[in-house]
Amino acid sequence: MPAVLVIEDDDRIRTSLVLALEEEGYAVRAAATGEEGLIAQRREPADTVLVDLMLPGIDGFECIRQLRRSDDVPIVVISAREDTHDIVAALEAGADDYLVKPVKVKELSARLRALRRRARALTTEAVRSLRFGELEVRPEAGEVRLSGNPVAVTRTEFQLLCELAEHPGQVLSRTQLLQRVWQYDGGDERLVDVHVGRLRHKIESDSSTPRHLVTVRGLGYKLQP
Repeated sequence: MPAVLVIEDDDRIRTSLVLALEEEGYAVRAAATGEEGLIAQRREPADTVLVDLMLPGIDGFECIRQLRRSDDVPIVVISAREDTHDIVAALEAGADDYLVKPVKVKELSARLRALRRRARALTTEAVRSLRFGELEVRPEAGEVRLSGNPVAVTRTEFQLLCELAEHPGQVLSRTQLLQRVWQYDGGDERLVDVHVGRLRHKIESDSSTPRHLVTVRGLGYKLQP
């Protein structure tokens, strides 16, 4: 049974999420603060973490950053804040997805299933090692190396990089990447843009003038062979 950790300070929302997700077949644990959530994840790691941004004590942004320092668990933000700046900031902190309250349980469950399918694909897929100069992507081993040194990436970043690496020199649109990586038919294209930006900081010597992961204006992104 997949395990979900809900970090939400509002008692009513937290309880409703726990009950709804349990009905969907998840084993759910809950925390009312970011500090409690971090402790809970360290003690008994969940398969997915849901985080509200407006938390007492450390806020959701800092909670995500601290999770990301030692954990590649998929993180989904659930927040009433729908300003573009907040969404981008949450994704840049390390979140994999973002849903605005009030959340429809069926939509949330669909997002969680997509995250699980992606995680399974990473452990079962056997693909050759793919090289782009000093950049090496090894889908079969779940590894990214730059000049022989391992690069730490999240599961979503790795899946995005693999999708681009498996189509060297081919432009993939944001819509295509949302479908193939996030498995969403439609959705917020900022998910793609922010994750591409995060990858560039990790695999490019100068992220402002990328050599590997390049933008084709008006079309999408490609990984240079």
